[in-house]
Amino acid sequence: MILKPEFYHRKNVVQIAKDLLGKFLVTNHDGEYTSGMIVETEAYAGAIDKASHAFGNRRTARTEIMYGVGGKAYVYLCYGIHHLFNVVTNEAEIPHAVLIRAVEPVDGIDIMLHRRKKEKLAPALSAGPGALSEALAIYTKDTGLDLSEKSSLLYIEDRGIKIPKSQIVADTRVGVAYAKEDAYLPYRFYIKDNKYVSKGKGLKLPA
Repeated sequence: MILKPEFYHRKNVVQIAKDLLGKFLVTNHDGEYTSGMIVETEAYAGAIDKASHAFGNRRTARTEIMYGVGGKAYVYLCYGIHHLFNVVTNEAEIPHAVLIRAVEPVDGIDIMLHRRKKEKLAPALSAGPGALSEALAIYTKDTGLDLSEKSSLLYIEDRGIKIPKSQIVADTRVGVAYAKEDAYLPYRFYIKDNKYVSKGKGLKLPA
């Protein structure tokens, strides 16, 4: 079942980031159907979060999609190379988003291997936000796609998998040291012992 708009419209971006674990990210480009189970996410709390592109209600042509109603795709280019896929959440004018950091390949693995120029299935196929976007053919042109529409080229499904709280690990986000104290927020979530979780490390939480 495709996640309904109401899933994304909730106010608590941290809870949404947790709830996305175990859901399935699906793409269907030119008849090439691929999917992966989401195993790692990061929450970004908009205007009050120094790690967010929208901190201080900053608005640019790139980030304008974050100010729309939740349930849309926001894909940006990192270091001019990696396409990073985010889920916009909350209501209009509240620029929350969840970065999808890793998926476990499920459907169309042969297609993903071809896209990633790899010969055999291994965690490197889709562990990490840039890797998963390449494996699933997600690009900046997909920004704005409605994730709750099956007719979309990109959507998220609930296939009935529930991740127990005991299996959800909370940690600091990766690559946000510039966010000062907000870099220590435990806003990254992943499924314990899943081999497709990325190798990225956040800052160590203060004792």
